[in-house]
Amino acid sequence: MRQLLRHPLRFPDLDGRTVFICENVNVPAAAANRLAARSAPLVCTDGQPKTAARVLLSALAAAGARLVYHGDFDWPGVRIANLMAERHGAAPWRMSAADYRAAPDGAPLRGKPVAARWDADLAPAMTARGLSVHEEQVLDALLADLAGC
Repeated sequence: MRQLLRHPLRFPDLDGRTVFICENVNVPAAAANRLAARSAPLVCTDGQPKTAARVLLSALAAAGARLVYHGDFDWPGVRIANLMAERHGAAPWRMSAADYRAAPDGAPLRGKPVAARWDADLAPAMTARGLSVHEEQVLDALLADLAGC
């Protein structure tokens, strides 16, 4: 955070370019291992975005980057995705009810349901299925998107 404040980042070539955002550190690790320099720009929040991540995302948005976010299909993940859209204008990345239904089964879904601001069908689909889906379970699809940009 200190570095970001002392040396504000500038991104002269990002206007209109997509920057992908994920929640889980396994996504950038897999992107680095499988895609290396062929990967599209990717930022990992490592869960709930902390101050440094928020400053970085704000700088990317101010530079004209198109931010897209993917997180876990669980209630905390939906909360984070809502926050990313609200604070940074991030669009959902493979976070629709159809994406959820197509994903493999995960652990039992726990906690209080949260409405997804971008897809009114997502929370009902999650409630009906009753299972969470973590990013590692859809890693191949995420990496395909990162490779395709």
